[in-house]
Amino acid sequence: MNLHEYQAKLLFEDYGIPVPPGKPAHSVNEAARCAADLGGDGWVVKAQVHAGGRGKAGGVKLVNGKDELEEYVKSLLGTRLVTKQSGPDGNPIDCVLVSTISEIESELYLGMLVERSQRRVSVMASRAGGMEIEEVAATEPEKIFTFAVDPVMGLQSYQCRQLGFQLEFDSKQQKQLAAILKGIYQLFIEKDLSLVEINPLIITKSGDLEALDAKVSVDDNALYRQANLEEWRDAAQEDEKENTARKFDLNYISLDGNIACMVNGAGLAMATMDVIKLHGGDPANFLDVGGGATKERVAEAFKLIVSDTKVEAILVNIFGGIVRCDLIAEGIIAAVKEVGVKVPVVARLEGTNVAEGKLMLNESGLEIISADDLSDAATKVVAAAKGGAS
Repeated sequence: MNLHEYQAKLLFEDYGIPVPPGKPAHSVNEAARCAADLGGDGWVVKAQVHAGGRGKAGGVKLVNGKDELEEYVKSLLGTRLVTKQSGPDGNPIDCVLVSTISEIESELYLGMLVERSQRRVSVMASRAGGMEIEEVAATEPEKIFTFAVDPVMGLQSYQCRQLGFQLEFDSKQQKQLAAILKGIYQLFIEKDLSLVEINPLIITKSGDLEALDAKVSVDDNALYRQANLEEWRDAAQEDEKENTARKFDLNYISLDGNIACMVNGAGLAMATMDVIKLHGGDPANFLDVGGGATKERVAEAFKLIVSDTKVEAILVNIFGGIVRCDLIAEGIIAAVKEVGVKVPVVARLEGTNVAEGKLMLNESGLEIISADDLSDAATKVVAAAKGGAS
């Protein structure tokens, strides 16, 4: 779960990480009051969306005076911001962050994330701040410094000092960096985070470190013990179908293809998408209905699938282990009837009571194409999506 910048900065303040003064606003009048409270005659206004690249897309601006502030905020609120990370439809702007202007001497990058290959929390930093870290990694990897934190020992002072030397900090900045890193690490562990990014972490004209931006992602699997953070979830910034799937304990991710997949088991779902690609098709989604798939969950899964206007065929790939294939077949038949599926459906069943399940599908009177194995299913669904014969 991603947080807005203003929410992330509230957490930063709680953990002693310096940020410029700022306040969120959901209306033009509220933005004007925020600016008045902050003082001065110039401010930075940032659109609050869950997407990077806001500045290049026109979602960040330095404004001078109340009139320019109100005009810019009015132009943002109620619109959608399209960035290179948002997708073609963009993200809705329902809130802006009004902040004081910081005097920037230089910009750096600082991040902390879970490095799964090492099973450690990893720290990344670079003098090349203000840029996308992926671009720096691709073109100038030598400018990125990393180290892993031992989960038993925790973040060590010598690691902070070593990073400070690599970033060419003076003694004052060394101490500030150590405090920031320790604050981020404590925040990371206590709030079950999966990512923290400060891009840029600036050095001000006075030589102090300050988090000019803030990106925080919370591990969805830990939200049951982070109820306060879950209340901050902005569903409007997330895919509507993915939100609906979450309500029914379905694991769903939208993709760009035209062949929808409904599978039980994450590994099988990944393999199914791979085989579709291998046979020349493009998956429209990742959808794992889980090992305990029921008739009702299968129906909800079909509703999700057909709500995607790009879908031109559906592949159901179910291994009947915990749930018998005849029960899955019953759910598929009921779901197709209830939802009114108007695109070809290819079903591949395997496992317990597979013969009974296939017989039910064949005798259902519905246009459900039966497949013998995964390769056969992929061939048939790709042909169906292209309008070919089954």
